[in-house]
Amino acid sequence: MNLPNYFLIDLPAEATITAAMITECCRTLKRNRERYLAARTTQSLVEILGGVAENWLQPEYPFRKLALETGPAATGFSRATLANGLDAFFRQLTFEALNALLVQELGHAKRLDGLVSTDVEQCPDGGTRAATVRGPELLAHIAAGNVPNPILTSMVLGVLTRSAQFVKCAGGASFLPRLFAHSLYDAEPKLGACLEIAEWPGGHSALETALFDEADCVTATGSDETLAAIRHKLPAGARFLGYGHRVSFGYVASGVLSGFNAKKVVARAAADVVAWNQLGCLSPHVIYVEHGGAVGAEPFAEMLAEELARREEAEPRGAVRAETAATIASRRAFYEVRAAHSPDTRFWQSKDSTAWTVVYEADARFQVSCLNRFVYVKGVTDLKTALEHSDSVRGKVSTVGLAAPEDQARDFALHLARWGVTRVCPLGRMQNPPLTWRHDGRPGLGDMLTWTDWESAQ
Repeated sequence: MNLPNYFLIDLPAEATITAAMITECCRTLKRNRERYLAARTTQSLVEILGGVAENWLQPEYPFRKLALETGPAATGFSRATLANGLDAFFRQLTFEALNALLVQELGHAKRLDGLVSTDVEQCPDGGTRAATVRGPELLAHIAAGNVPNPILTSMVLGVLTRSAQFVKCAGGASFLPRLFAHSLYDAEPKLGACLEIAEWPGGHSALETALFDEADCVTATGSDETLAAIRHKLPAGARFLGYGHRVSFGYVASGVLSGFNAKKVVARAAADVVAWNQLGCLSPHVIYVEHGGAVGAEPFAEMLAEELARREEAEPRGAVRAETAATIASRRAFYEVRAAHSPDTRFWQSKDSTAWTVVYEADARFQVSCLNRFVYVKGVTDLKTALEHSDSVRGKVSTVGLAAPEDQARDFALHLARWGVTRVCPLGRMQNPPLTWRHDGRPGLGDMLTWTDWESAQ
């Protein structure tokens, strides 16, 4: 399947993108938005997005086939990892989920279509109040290069807001956003004409300035330093939505570590480590295991190593760059020496590769992993102790994958929320948030929108 030349990303590799090209592209996008997108109903856009998502789940869909056939070489993810990741993303992009998102964040599914009044929107003097929302004329997305889900989600939200969109991909990370953009164009060419995809190395100030000068709202995912640099370059009137560096961990309560259930919990932990090769902000660096269960932290780590070995056969990690492999090998060597001299450390690794690594430590301090299926397991007496040992990343924790008895889970979640965690989910679903997830505790759709209230007389 040869992709047609619809976007800047489709130009030959030797083509040079200039600031003038960026400016003209942005202005064309805004004109196309006015002609083809601004007057569309929300439900018509929901139907398009839901239909495209359904297509991506079909084995014979051309864009899916292309993703799985050429994706491993383009992304570094194995075919199985790509297939599972795409299924998890597009499976939750349903008509019902899209409408639930609109109601959750806007109070009504048709708020983007016009003025809507609900029972709770009453004026103190007895009059009525109606409200509508509008999206940016042009959204600019600065995408990160680790996992595709955040930028794909941003593109979906941009369609719902009826915004023209310019997606600037990280170097070498445009493969899946490009295919998704082409699938939207294939489903609805007029919608595709309101979308642009490009890629250039960081540091091209002239290109970034041209893009930012035309954008009403800029979203960006990356390091805190990257976000600060982008914020500094934006015009005064542009809205900025930045999602910086975050880490995540798992917590396993003792009450779920009995009998056969322990194997299920281990399998769920392995699923979170394997998903997108542990490269996202939602992937666990550490799995905390509460003392007192039928399976302790050290046996849990050994079981996790065995499970990762099995997963490697069915869903291999895929190749990594030489420098990444060297980092993993260096970290392994450190723990191999420590394990040889201390009973408080144990260590398991894949044979003849850097495909997976499990380190057990009695020291409960939070440890940042080098990722690519390298995970720590640490024992703690309770959740309070785990959080005390995670103080170094307090305020930077995105997700906690929780395995706990049903009658305790709510209390655990409340404790984590008060400590500052913005998402608590069942272990095994860390890298698969629902569409209604509030990214970093903020409304993903609502942050892009501007409200207008109409207060009418009684």
